[in-house]
Amino acid sequence: MTQNDQQTDQTRCGFVALIGAPNAGKSTLTNQLVGAKVSIVTHKVQTTRARLRGIVIQGQSQIVIVDTPGIFTPKKRLDKAMVDAAWAGAQDSEIVILIVDATQSAQALEDALVDDLKKLNRHLVIVLNKIDLVKKEALLELTRDLEERLSFDQLFMISALKGDGVADLLDYLQHQVPLGPWLYPEDQISDAPWRTTAAEITREKLFLQLHEELPYASTVETTDWKTLKNKSVRIEQTIYVERQSQKKIAIGKNGQTLKKISMAARQEISDLLQVPVHLFIFVKVRDNWHNDPERYQEMGLDYPAKF
Repeated sequence: MTQNDQQTDQTRCGFVALIGAPNAGKSTLTNQLVGAKVSIVTHKVQTTRARLRGIVIQGQSQIVIVDTPGIFTPKKRLDKAMVDAAWAGAQDSEIVILIVDATQSAQALEDALVDDLKKLNRHLVIVLNKIDLVKKEALLELTRDLEERLSFDQLFMISALKGDGVADLLDYLQHQVPLGPWLYPEDQISDAPWRTTAAEITREKLFLQLHEELPYASTVETTDWKTLKNKSVRIEQTIYVERQSQKKIAIGKNGQTLKKISMAARQEISDLLQVPVHLFIFVKVRDNWHNDPERYQEMGLDYPAKF
């Protein structure tokens, strides 16, 4: 069935923003809803830096899932850019899903987040995530507390990691997005360019490989991309860090750390593209890159002029 065949008076299409505190499970849920990995996931908070859209077809509905950075009190310019991106994603969507870590109390939600949600004037859904880690009594108490703090249209209890309850949420969303034609081809699962996706994959491997604060002081950019005659792809990427000592950590003794990052990233990028990939990663020191507007543009973030 072609996209044009799908465009009837009954087709629906809309944007659904996932927002919440860092590490609440937004990216994990995005991947579960899409049915494929479109957003990187690590155990570290603040992994997601910019908005990413995953595209879901459910029945006659095309649901555009907007994965956003975690919302928290910003302390640096990059923090501010990430939080601004999250709220921009919410404002541009018809439906906003607040993902709440069920292992935390309702009071763990910052008052500023709750206050801004009340001002948003959007169709609000609450999703309690990680319910497999919480007793039923605690879930009921959390629900009552949230009802006292927020007005919302629907509440779902899920485990994004295991997929429990996700089908019910998806079924609900397909009927809530507005009537209208689809915005993307039916076989497209993300709007991110390949260069951006490849850089994000490498950044994920960097996060997973390094356990110090380095990941937060680093960014990854795809600097060159060439499709060769044999259909393989040659990719060059640069990991930017802020200090020479961080460069040494990223490279590791005899280059072993960088080699592990490169091998893991190359394999996943190759699996994604379904062609052989030749990946070359360089590590460069760029002092104070957090205050470089070009780096923000590469990450898909607006540069906060004042902070």
